[in-house]
Amino acid sequence: MSVPAPIDLRTFYANPDRNVAVLNYSARFLSSTFDLINSDEFAAFVKLFLDEQRAFIPDDADPETTYDRVDPETYITTLKDVLTDQPRAFDHFSRKEILVSIEDLYSYYRSYLRVATMTTQQNHVVASEFMTIDQRFNDVVLRLYRTVEEKLQGHANHVYRQTNAATSACVLLQQVQWPVPAGYEALTDIRFMNRLMLRPPMMLHTKSNKRKGRFTASHENPLKNFTGTTQDWLCYPAKIGESLAYIYFHRDYMASGLALANLFQLADRKEVLNQKPDLILLFGSPSAQGDADPENGHYFYDAQNQIYVGQVPYNDQTTYFGYMKKMCLTLHNLHQIAQKRLPIHGSMVKITFANGKTKTVVFFGDSGAGKSESIEALQNVADEQIVNIETIFDDMGSFTLDPEKGVYAQGTETGAFVRLDDLSSEVAFNNMDRGIYMNPELSNARVIIPANTWDRVVAQHHIDMWVYANNYDDAVGVHRFTDRDEAEATFVAGKRRALGTTDEVGMSTTFFANPFGPVQEEAQTRPIIDAVFTELFKEQVYIGEIYTHLGNDKSQDKLNASARDLLTELMNN
Repeated sequence: MSVPAPIDLRTFYANPDRNVAVLNYSARFLSSTFDLINSDEFAAFVKLFLDEQRAFIPDDADPETTYDRVDPETYITTLKDVLTDQPRAFDHFSRKEILVSIEDLYSYYRSYLRVATMTTQQNHVVASEFMTIDQRFNDVVLRLYRTVEEKLQGHANHVYRQTNAATSACVLLQQVQWPVPAGYEALTDIRFMNRLMLRPPMMLHTKSNKRKGRFTASHENPLKNFTGTTQDWLCYPAKIGESLAYIYFHRDYMASGLALANLFQLADRKEVLNQKPDLILLFGSPSAQGDADPENGHYFYDAQNQIYVGQVPYNDQTTYFGYMKKMCLTLHNLHQIAQKRLPIHGSMVKITFANGKTKTVVFFGDSGAGKSESIEALQNVADEQIVNIETIFDDMGSFTLDPEKGVYAQGTETGAFVRLDDLSSEVAFNNMDRGIYMNPELSNARVIIPANTWDRVVAQHHIDMWVYANNYDDAVGVHRFTDRDEAEATFVAGKRRALGTTDEVGMSTTFFANPFGPVQEEAQTRPIIDAVFTELFKEQVYIGEIYTHLGNDKSQDKLNASARDLLTELMNN
């Protein structure tokens, strides 16, 4: 079955192939049910709905489905007759079939990710009231739906549910002046996200639910192929660690663009005004001719302007949020390596014990190694011995070797992109009202939840313990390396058993367990690794491994036993 063409009006965009709808309040705001039902936007969406409905109606369908076979004009005229209590509304259709169709229309609209946008230029009244404006439109849509529903039912509803009837989110946009280098002029007028309002829990559905392959270098700047416009592209200005990133994305990737708000700190207007970024990402832009694996992402270092530029092509596979997140982190990590900092693929937590002692622990390993699971197990076995576990970074951080301070760690993300299966029910339910859920009904389902403040994430943290998440050996507990070379060799090998979070299967090795920067620039990374391990052993930091068993029997008992051993080490050292 072919998918109907998108609606592309100045005021309203809807793409059924991506289940994305974008409303432009600045072009037109529908302030009443009368405005809504008489609008071109409503007529266009009814036509889209009917086109999809007809594709599923068999030729010998029950007559009660006939209302879904009419033209949009007849469909809307009938609704107007229902609203104004005209008896002719039921000359050709029964109340029941109209009601069933209206319920389907409402559900179909709500199946889209619906985002409202407003554009403003330092209008503080609009900036403070954009959420109120969006709520007004939600009220208009809900009022229209309920009025039609109750008139067809012949009675008022007994239970009212205040759902997000019109929008899932609202975004305040601004044009921002920044020093656009030669060759980057196509980005000049693309609007920046300035404020976001999300309505969690948000349940988003994408065509892909797994990442494949690796990002590779491009032989030319992706800006040469960029053809985006101010109509169909937006920019999320992010602070990724201490890097400033301008993340440009096609509106069909709105699910990923909005999810960034729960993962990376949104840079304020004053932080981007007249500021050249360290990183630029073009998400949904064509690959350069001759690039390896043109269906995957690429990066380019613009040495003249000192900007890392990333590009991810428009296709079904890249709708998975992992592509946007990991390309952002790859660009950041490449920037870190150039600054002689060491990107760390792992989780870092600061643990406060009941006896007042605090320990900062870094869990290291590639996807599926058991980093998050180890933290959960530690929390489960600690009983009342642990007062608090603060997440400094959930997926990616960096170590800096300072001549005076030694080695310190910093994070990148203010949120966490976590597999639902990895979360305890307590953590999952406690964060439900803030979460953005990706394909919750599928394997490798994910949730993006806020985790910490940007100031805490980028603070310079001392390291007490660094452990490799070993998911392939059958041992139980933790093991401390006494030999520096053996420790470095284990971490550099990046060995693990793949668990289906990517397209890899079975045993695999990844240089330094980090395919997002170190793999691409191994020669530059190795001297930094050597220096960091030398310094950490000099500082007598605990460097070891924890046996998670996730690649073998996935035994919770064995993982808990390893966590108890880890707890003992932390409390006694």
